[in-house]
Amino acid sequence: MTITEKILAAHAGKKEVAPGELINAKVDLILANDITAPIAIREFEKTGAKRVFDPERIALVPDHFTPQKDIKAAEQCKLVKDFARRESLSLYFEVGRMGIEHALLPEQGLVLPGDLVIGADSHTCTYGALGAFATGVGSTDVAAAMATGECWFKVPESMKFIYYGKLRKWVGGKDLILYTIGDIGVDGALYRAMEFEGETIRELPMYARLTICNMAIEAGGKSGIIVPDKVTEEYVKQRAKRPYKLYTSDPDAEYVEIKEYDCSKIEPLVACPYSPANVRPARELTDITIDQVVIGSCTNGRLEDLREAAQVIKGKKVNPNVRMIVIPATQQIYRQAMKEGILEIFIDAEAVVSTPTCGPCLGGHMGILAKGERAVSTTNRNFVGRMGHPESEVYLSSPAVAAASAIKGRIALPEEVNA
Repeated sequence: MTITEKILAAHAGKKEVAPGELINAKVDLILANDITAPIAIREFEKTGAKRVFDPERIALVPDHFTPQKDIKAAEQCKLVKDFARRESLSLYFEVGRMGIEHALLPEQGLVLPGDLVIGADSHTCTYGALGAFATGVGSTDVAAAMATGECWFKVPESMKFIYYGKLRKWVGGKDLILYTIGDIGVDGALYRAMEFEGETIRELPMYARLTICNMAIEAGGKSGIIVPDKVTEEYVKQRAKRPYKLYTSDPDAEYVEIKEYDCSKIEPLVACPYSPANVRPARELTDITIDQVVIGSCTNGRLEDLREAAQVIKGKKVNPNVRMIVIPATQQIYRQAMKEGILEIFIDAEAVVSTPTCGPCLGGHMGILAKGERAVSTTNRNFVGRMGHPESEVYLSSPAVAAASAIKGRIALPEEVNA
């Protein structure tokens, strides 16, 4: 069996499972945010359940429209807070303690190898970087799971991606996943578990692995996953709040498709409007002027992402025609970036630094685009109207390319400003 099949079998109480099989499985953690939790809470109340199945296993993270951007957002957040208080949920994260959910939960040691995690947010697949099976589900599935501790699944087929070769300077996890999506398309892994492996993956630090698994959904994947290794253990052993189990894929496990990529050939990439699969080398796009740069999100708002952007922009200024918005993904990241002088670098460059929030990624707040405006963003989606007006445009890139673009006022390469 593959790692995905082993985790699902264990949680379904079975010796083995096969792709296409329908199973009921116990979940280790349930997640929802300020947009999806209210729906789940209302549905939970309809079930007639007296209490949630386990108040230690439900994480509610208001991160999309927080700090509350308007009355509607405030009402949503209040509903979530009231429910968390009523059910004595230990994993409710208020503003000031919260962060972007998919950066916060791994950082806090709440998602671990071998876990089965469901979240009412499509980017729940991020946690596969830790060797967990994690996937986004609808709010009604979350409601049922909050009552029973279980969820149903169709066991996905697995698809293997093998990466080899040495990465060029300024090429990282974001470029690898953009390259992959550019190759297979936005439905190239539809309802499949995307298993990432190879020498290049083994050399990647955890933050880059989280970025890769985060965007599995952008290829249509049911989940993304990386078999745990030394890097995984190093990351989780200092954070884990409970025991965990390391699974691996059997040598004779079956994959519906196997892809191999020579990473030494991959250069800094940009996904152009209006699809994460519309990928082109950044060097081909240097004539495209921009109005906004966003560095943050559950894709690239981690400390190392901020360090990368700061390395490019240090001692320089944001182009006068551009606004640059930097959003550390969690309070812990914010504090560490402050200690290291990273936030000072951004402020000296005339960028703005925000408290942790999803904000502009989903066109929520803190950086909405007007008609005709263009942004380079380290986020994960660039569909029509994703960051504001339907006639605005979003270009997805790594933090390094985003920072270089902020300086130049157009899509740019880091080496253009860091000779």
